[in-house]
Amino acid sequence: MNPVPDIFRILPEVILTLTGVLVMLLDASFPVLWARRPLGWVAAFGATLALWASLWQLSLPQGTGFYSTVETSAFTIFFHVLICGIVLAALLLSLDTLPAESHHQGEYYALIVFGAVGMCLLTGAVELLVVFVALEISSISTYVLAGYRKQTGRGPEAAIKYFLLGSFATAFLLYGIALIFGATGTTQVYEIARLAPSAPNHSFVLAALALMLVGILFKVSAAPFHVWTPDVYEGAPTPVAALLSTAPKAAAFALLLRVVYELFPTLRSIWSPLLWIVAVLSMTVGNLAALRQQNVKRMLAYSAIAHAGYLLAAFAGLGTSGIAAASFYTAAYAAMNVGIFAVVTLVSGYDDQLPLVEDFRGLIYRSPLLGGLLIFFVVSLVGIPFTGGFFGKFYSFSAAVGGGAIWLAIIGLLNSGLAAAYYLRLALVTTQRTDDREAQSAVPVPQAGAAVIAALALAVAATLILGIVPGEVLRAAEAAAHTLQTPAP
Repeated sequence: MNPVPDIFRILPEVILTLTGVLVMLLDASFPVLWARRPLGWVAAFGATLALWASLWQLSLPQGTGFYSTVETSAFTIFFHVLICGIVLAALLLSLDTLPAESHHQGEYYALIVFGAVGMCLLTGAVELLVVFVALEISSISTYVLAGYRKQTGRGPEAAIKYFLLGSFATAFLLYGIALIFGATGTTQVYEIARLAPSAPNHSFVLAALALMLVGILFKVSAAPFHVWTPDVYEGAPTPVAALLSTAPKAAAFALLLRVVYELFPTLRSIWSPLLWIVAVLSMTVGNLAALRQQNVKRMLAYSAIAHAGYLLAAFAGLGTSGIAAASFYTAAYAAMNVGIFAVVTLVSGYDDQLPLVEDFRGLIYRSPLLGGLLIFFVVSLVGIPFTGGFFGKFYSFSAAVGGGAIWLAIIGLLNSGLAAAYYLRLALVTTQRTDDREAQSAVPVPQAGAAVIAALALAVAATLILGIVPGEVLRAAEAAAHTLQTPAP
């Protein structure tokens, strides 16, 4: 059989890189007074091509390329498709919500695409130095995007906090990589998995696991490494918050799955209780803090911390059940979170003119479509049946019970009930009528453009499919789980 050219192993990343370069070249060649909106369509087309390339990789045999540094498998393809879909939705959302006079739009679209390159590469890397490089590519782009609204005080504050804390967390990850290299003499994932159990300096292996977990858990905003999340979500433009809350987390969770199940499978007795504790902390801290929030974006930020806990509960599952449940939950959470941030973007505007829960009062009467969609995504986040959120939590808690973590599943269910309080408060406010004075002073809801409608349609379709006919996605997640635990030749 003819060997697969190495370039095919990173085809989505190549397409995204070329798209980012093209956007920057076009931006530099356009006259100053020309609108930069077409560059967003170029970036969206590139993301669509990368999504197609990811699906095309299913025809390739599982294997590695570039001297066993990157891998193509059902696991990498699952997360490539997910990340490219999220990036496409974020670009579509940005097209109709970024003001025409906003600064450096070309750089904005290029940064999203370049960030996607790092996220996709992170999910396919089987060499820890490539993992570090991919993480930095993704992080640098998101640091800049978080501070895109530099005319406000919150934008630079968000970027500085995210950069400082993110750099500190990345240092932990890099130190962990250095220690595992010292213990095994290699940074290749499959070689480390083979050599680590018999490493003469076992304390180095344990320290490497602990430090790498710190670095990764920061990226998924799990407690107690979550302090950056509310400020960054509030300060970033809402389309960027939609991206930050989903795509980088999907890539980080893919890395976490690879680290615990593939790199350190023999240390399950150590990392499983640690993730058990982090899951409980994330669920509880996130939900309790969200209950007190009046700002919608901060509430969704603490909600994201809680959902990281729900997802981490799946890591208590045994073998493929835990991997498949975590992968499915990542997809379900991405769909409903992109959707609710899209609605918040349209209602609050680019400058967050209506940031509070109370500002959404009577939304369903001012805009029945947006009000109905907001309630739909809130219902999915609660975990009501026939939505993606229900099956995501069902599979996650089922995996925990199957792994013997019954109390973890019970705590998760109790936290889901707690979360319903602030989710349903937002839904209730949306359906409450306003008096005539409030109705006259209410800011009119802008009309949704074609790009935003397309982003909302993608989010709604994905949430419904994952809630009504989840079988196909679950089979893909199970195939990803099997390939993750089977080292590539």
